[in-house]
Amino acid sequence: MDDDIRRGDLLAEGEPEQEFHPGIAGRFPRKTAAGGALIRDQAGRILFLEPTYKPTLDIPGGIAEYDESPYEACRREIQEELGLALEIGPLLVVDWVPALGVWSDALAFIFDGGVLDPSTIAQLKIDPVEARAHDFLTLDEARDRLRPSLTRRLTLAQQALTDGTPKYADFGR
Repeated sequence: MDDDIRRGDLLAEGEPEQEFHPGIAGRFPRKTAAGGALIRDQAGRILFLEPTYKPTLDIPGGIAEYDESPYEACRREIQEELGLALEIGPLLVVDWVPALGVWSDALAFIFDGGVLDPSTIAQLKIDPVEARAHDFLTLDEARDRLRPSLTRRLTLAQQALTDGTPKYADFGR
């Protein structure tokens, strides 16, 4: 969203709502939000990254920073990870992910990252801090290197591309 539009929208909202019971807002749980992109090549294969910070494949994208929308997080992370300022398309999936280990529960948003032509693929500049490698794979080819929940989420994203209807999921279901 354009910064000027956002500022205008915030001004139109008026003064922030006051708490009836001071301190209550600080006691509410905080959810993490992440935005990722389903980016494909002309053969329909999905762009996967091999992150430097975890053992499984992932799609480009990442966790939203404070006061950043999942869509903007997706755009920023694509620029950082791939060196491309891609046009990010519509929402495909919103998936609630339960708390696991040290990670709080989260909302994972997947947007349509479009189809890259060979000349754009040749321009990919993978950030070595973020990823060791990248590859275009079918979901079946990548399945053994993905968490089951991401496989389910990406299956839903592909369905959303086909039928034009965004999907909501709980842990990929």
